Amino acid sequence: MNATEKETLITNLNSALDELRPHLNVDGGDVNIESVTDDGEVLIRWLGNCEYCNMSRMTLKAGIEQTLKNKFPEIKSVTAINGMHA
Repeated sequence: MNATEKETLITNLNSALDELRPHLNVDGGDVNIESVTDDGEVLIRWLGNCEYCNMSRMTLKAGIEQTLKNKFPEIKSVTAINGMHA
């Protein structure tokens, strides 16, 4: 995947996360997609209260990862690069 394709994918991934953002925002948090590896791993950064939330691991796996994997078959996993469970 070239740089332009990666940038387009990240834009599309962020759009897909827009349906989850209101749930994160209500608690003063958010998430940012930092990058996507060539083997389909999405690296995210927790923002605001999500960074230190005890529920961030469940939100990551049951919310973010499932949403992205369902919409984008090329995504294999999602990993947080910061926060309690990084």
